[in-house]
Amino acid sequence: MSRRSEQRRAAVFVVYQHDLTGRPLHELFDRQTAMFTRSLAHAVTDHQAELDPLIGRHAKGWTLERIAPLERSIMRVALLEMLHPDVVPGESPIPPEGAIS
Repeated sequence: MSRRSEQRRAAVFVVYQHDLTGRPLHELFDRQTAMFTRSLAHAVTDHQAELDPLIGRHAKGWTLERIAPLERSIMRVALLEMLHPDVVPGESPIPPEGAIS
């Protein structure tokens, strides 16, 4: 598994914790959290007002609140990466295949 995949997984988990607890992101990161993970989690919360309606619109028969928090977090991260591939600093923009994977 690539380092970026691990960091993406960590970002999903932080977004999930934030969604469940309402705690600020900076309280959920440990000192060793990579900059990519931090940037991705912050970008998701910064764009949440754009992401959530898109998820809700395409989730046939499901409201956003009915989607399990972990799955909702995964969708938010993936959708952010597809819509705004250059918002998170990295060696190169995130290709759609990477976001979907």
